Amino acid sequence: MLFLRAYLALLLLEIDLSRADFCRLYDRVRRCSTSKNLPRHTAQQICSAIDRACTWYPKRVLCLQRSTATVLLLKKRGIPAQLVIGAQQFPFRAHAWAELNGSVINDKPYVPEIYAVLDRC
Repeated sequence: MLFLRAYLALLLLEIDLSRADFCRLYDRVRRCSTSKNLPRHTAQQICSAIDRACTWYPKRVLCLQRSTATVLLLKKRGIPAQLVIGAQQFPFRAHAWAELNGSVINDKPYVPEIYAVLDRC
């Protein structure tokens, strides 16, 4: 069931990304409050479900879509994750990842050393 929710989250976010509607995607994460329910799944289980969904997704899933889906699923299950958006100056690159209690949970742990954090939500 968690895999299906992860896959559905990727599909729904695809709509915002296909319209290049970053503001709507950003607002969706910012407005999503952490549920008061006790988590039924661990953060690792949710990250694994997202990874499996990305494997079966018909398109290449980029970091923003993947990280946003991860954070939304975590928040809805009572886990206070944050979406982090960062950039590197030269060569210019932007990247997104999910954090929990200041630790990267869906990417390499050294990502914050490579990218300057632009925002957290």
